[in-house]
This record gives sequence, structure tokens and C-alpha cells, in this order.
Amino acid sequence: MGRILSEKDVEAAVKGGSVYAAGGGGWADHGRMLGYAAVSIGKPELVSVEELADRDWIATAAAIGAPASTTAWEMRGVDYIKAVQLLQDALGEKLAGLMVGQNGKSSTLNGWLPSAALGLKVVDAVGDIRAHPTGDMGSIGLAGSPEPMIQTAVGGNREENRYIELVTRGSTAKVSPILRTASDMSGGFIASCRNPVRASYVRDHAALGGISLALKLGEAIIAAEGKGGSAIIDAIVKTTGGAILVDGKIAKKAVTYTSEAFDVGTVTLENGAVLHVMNEYMAVEDRDGARQATFPDVITTLSRDGEPLSVGQLEEGMQIFVLHVPKSIIPLSSSVLDPSVYPHVERTMGIELARYALAKED
Repeated sequence: MGRILSEKDVEAAVKGGSVYAAGGGGWADHGRMLGYAAVSIGKPELVSVEELADRDWIATAAAIGAPASTTAWEMRGVDYIKAVQLLQDALGEKLAGLMVGQNGKSSTLNGWLPSAALGLKVVDAVGDIRAHPTGDMGSIGLAGSPEPMIQTAVGGNREENRYIELVTRGSTAKVSPILRTASDMSGGFIASCRNPVRASYVRDHAALGGISLALKLGEAIIAAEGKGGSAIIDAIVKTTGGAILVDGKIAKKAVTYTSEAFDVGTVTLENGAVLHVMNEYMAVEDRDGARQATFPDVITTLSRDGEPLSVGQLEEGMQIFVLHVPKSIIPLSSSVLDPSVYPHVERTMGIELARYALAKED
């Protein structure tokens, strides 16, 4: 049966989500705000997709934007709720539950508040266990779909009159850039609800159990706190089933913010290992250029204290540990196995991803 999410689950979701954020942004404090608001106004319930009827509607609660941006973004809890209400109005039917596109510092909790406020379920399914740079990568196979989809966006800086409410209909590929533009115009970060599909579709295409994985990891991290950084790193390695791929000092950080609102570049360690970045860590190569890890593997940088570090926190001279969890041991959604989601990211980064990501054997 379902699990009522409580106050103690908020910190676990933020901490576990921060590891699966894979160097991506998002804000832990934003996640805490959403989580504590949810458990104070209602009883958000985490359910497996098996507990819903095949014909039940599930939509994706998301936040869209560039977490690295320095703009005056403003996103309130009510914006997440309004985005879901607008989608339900456009759909003409009530949703049964909300899933999220990815885990992350705040994205693991994106569905909690609107679910608590509107009496929906938090569905234990994600578009991708880890965070990723493009919405397509978490779109559970809808990226190339010609089917018209409903997507909504709500939020913005009120003082600067940037507040926007938007309801769009169209194929995901055409509509997603509109939402990114709205996010930029609103101040850089906007709440969204999108792509209502039947529960049977989610069961076949999403990464199931993704929220539970983040909670379990967060609980292990909290249990290890107070025993020192190495105990926390050990707990992360043991709980994820991953390994520390490489560790050392950062020799060079060459990451730049692009006009498409992505952070793109490389982080090189003193031992020659290179981390390839597009908002998140997408690949790791050794000093000879041999590929050691590639999305959708989980790739995360940890400090000596065991804190998951986002790309923005990295500085030259810093000692880091690189966690690697191979894709073979995590649930994979149909969108990370969809060849169409890779060319744009490969072009932006200038490296091959699909050949490794879609290979059957690790």
C-alpha cells in the first residue's frame, strides 16, 4: 500500500535527490520549502503505479529553468498547484497522480505540494532516476511523439511584472521550447505540469520506484551523518551499489553558460580524468581519453565531507570524489533509451553519448 510522506521524509528526499542530481542545479532549500509545505497542508501519499487503475491520468510535475542563472527568479508553492489546476482544466478530467521528470535537489519533491493540496497521489515513478539537461530525456518516450500534449507553466517575479500563466497544446518537441522561453521571461525558473498520460503508459515507460530510491539513499546518508565524511561516502556507495570511479584535486574547470541556458564544458582532475558537463555530468574519461562512464549512468561529485556538489560549486584546487552507478543496476525509462534524445546533446557537447548509452552490455 501507499506510504504517507511525513516531515522526516523531506530531508531524506532532498539528500538522496542531491546525489541523483548528478551535478545538476536545483536548490536544496527550494526542495525543503516544497516538502515542508506539502506535509503541513495535507498528507501526500506515495503510491506505486500498480495501485492506480490503467485508465487513471498521471501528469509530470516539473520545474523548468536554468538553476545556474543569476536572474531574479521567483517561484512560489502556489505556482506548482496552479500549473496542475490549469492542466486539469485543459484536460477536462481529474488527474489521479503526479510523477516527476527526474530526481534532484528539489525535483524529487516537485509533485508533493500539488498532490497534497489537490488530493492527488505522488506516483513512485520518474522520467529518469538521475538529472539530465533536456526535458526530452525525462519525457518517458514522448519526445518524438506527434500526439498533441498539454503543457502548462506558472510563475515569475511579481515585483518585475514577470508573472506568467501559460497553457499550450502541441507535440512535445514543439511545445517544450515555448516553456523554456517562458521560464527565461519569468526570471529563469517556472513551475510546470505537462504530458498527461494513462497510468498503463507510465507503468511501461517510466523508471519505476525512482522516488523510493532517493528516499532510501537519503535515509542512509542521514544515518551516517555525525560519523564523518568517509562514512557518508561509504553509505552512498553501498546504498546505490555504485563505486568511487576516481578522486583527486580539480586542476581545471572550463564550463561556460550558453545562450540556450545550459552550462557546458569540462572539469579536469590533476590525474588527467575529465568530467564532461551539460548542466549535469554526462560522461567521464580517463587521462587517455577512454570512456569510463556515460549517461544514463549516475555520475556525481562528492566533497570530502560526503556532500554532493553541483557543477556550480566546483572550484579549481578542490578535492572531489566521483561516484559512478552503472545504468545496468538502475531502473531505466524509455526516454533514456530513445536514440532521438541524444543528437542535440551530442552536438552541444561535442562528444559521443548514444553509442555508449544505448549499448546493451556495460
